[in-house]
Amino acid sequence: MASAAPISADSTSTLGTRWYVLFIMMLAYTINIADRYVMSTVLEPIRLELGLTDSGVAFLTGVSLALFYVTMGLPLSWIADRHNRRNLLAISMTVWSGMTALCGMSQGYVQLLLARIGVGIGEAGGTPACNSIVGDYFPADRRAMAMTIFALGAPIGAWLGADMAGAVAAQYGWRAAFFVLGIPGLFLALVVFLTIKEPARGQLDAVSESDAPSFRETMRFLWSQKAAVHGMMGSGLSALWGWGLMWFTPTFIQRTYGLDVGEAGGVVGPIHLIMGIGASLLTAWVVAQPAYRDPRKIVRLLGVVTAVATIPSIIAYWTDSLQVATLMWWIFIPAIYFYIGPAFALVQNLSPPRMRAMFVAVSLLIANVFNLIIAPQGVGLLSDYFAGPDGADAASLRLALLVLAPTGFWAAFHYWRAEKYIVEDQKRAVGYV
Repeated sequence: MASAAPISADSTSTLGTRWYVLFIMMLAYTINIADRYVMSTVLEPIRLELGLTDSGVAFLTGVSLALFYVTMGLPLSWIADRHNRRNLLAISMTVWSGMTALCGMSQGYVQLLLARIGVGIGEAGGTPACNSIVGDYFPADRRAMAMTIFALGAPIGAWLGADMAGAVAAQYGWRAAFFVLGIPGLFLALVVFLTIKEPARGQLDAVSESDAPSFRETMRFLWSQKAAVHGMMGSGLSALWGWGLMWFTPTFIQRTYGLDVGEAGGVVGPIHLIMGIGASLLTAWVVAQPAYRDPRKIVRLLGVVTAVATIPSIIAYWTDSLQVATLMWWIFIPAIYFYIGPAFALVQNLSPPRMRAMFVAVSLLIANVFNLIIAPQGVGLLSDYFAGPDGADAASLRLALLVLAPTGFWAAFHYWRAEKYIVEDQKRAVGYV
């Protein structure tokens, strides 16, 4: 494996090119999140139409997507570390966007299940490819900022999947929401294919390897990076906590406060848009400061923010007041965006260039097992368990969500542990030969 000196970002691409690529990658991530979370907004209408229990609809929305997202994530990331990432992203986006639109054509449980599986397969190739491409357009000391801008796709996508999807579903039915959010992704896939240039791998890193390491070698090195392990667990548990709560929040609002699907989407949608973008931009500004070039300060910040935000996340599902709950969501929801960009950047900086997509894939695997399998299915099963003879209701769902909410403290613990190892582990990644 050959080593090379770092290359200036300005010598590999223009400033405009780098930011254009970042903007398109952010839009791809926006579509990814919107197509994934539109289901949570229309969960209750689907459950009622198909006559499902909470655990049954949880399987349809989370586990069906996640099983294939998780199983396909590693092989598709293996491809991303060896072949053209731009092409992989364009194909993946075409698949998940097309399958999202097909969800709107489903006439029964089986058809909707198969379409959701297709969404999971397509989305598995999206985020690792995006991360790896951005990592080769921005140098290490700018990646936390770049990945936080990239992470703006999460609040924008969540807003589209909540507010817009809720409004469309209330006016035209739940199937129309899938059409509105699925079709634009097909056009963006064409833009990616025609306008994005595949960058040279590791062009902005101190080390560039000519041959991609084996899967076993990658996993061995990852496991030796204790900061990466703790960072991945921290971000995975943040997804379990924050995004896991979001799966059933629209349903919780509809059942507890008697709102329809559009009104429930209108409660949380603006929070995702305004506070999610605000939190992401604030994060980008903070981590771009000279003091935060010390990675220990970044994981320390992640731990503190997550621990503090866990308190309002508990209150939001404890209170009987919509006004108090809404105030708590305005405080808590920004924290589920705050960690995304820095967590992605930390994983990238703890991995050698030829392992980068695989490191991201493992991080996403952990996050999505927690977020898409354990969280929705666990909440659904607990809600059914707590339910009385008449089936799941607002009270049973409240208890299930209160079981999940304290897991934010667990996530904060792993960020705190990563601080101990992160400096030396970043040096090992840069010096990997």
